[in-house]
Amino acid sequence: MNKIIQTAPPLAGNAMGLTKGDFWVAEWQDPGGPPGPPRYIAPLHIHHKDDEAWYVLEGSLCVQSGDAIVEAHAGAGVFVPKGTPHTYWNPSQQKTRYLLIMTAKIYSLIRDIHEMTDRSPARLKALFEKYDSELLG
Repeated sequence: MNKIIQTAPPLAGNAMGLTKGDFWVAEWQDPGGPPGPPRYIAPLHIHHKDDEAWYVLEGSLCVQSGDAIVEAHAGAGVFVPKGTPHTYWNPSQQKTRYLLIMTAKIYSLIRDIHEMTDRSPARLKALFEKYDSELLG
């Protein structure tokens, strides 16, 4: 049996997983911002066939899952099952670092979003649909 082992020490700013694999893990951060309405890291969206989870390493992260809003602090995690509208943001003025645990399909969606030069609503909508997801907000 041929096994592939990936490491990314430190994971900061990196992701690890296999394109055809079951899941990816990526570490991301948000620097925080001024008080006021949420600065969404991702707009409200839904993945029709894929679950997603966050694990907070430093600071805090708010995740809206359906109608519920959970504020997770360092050491806590949040799981959002497929078919659930969700978004997330850093609720404080302080930096937050977190792991995003996702399927290879969601990782590909995020990668493609970051590579887009035209982020018009129509292009974003089409890209989300390509990955069995839907942009809601």
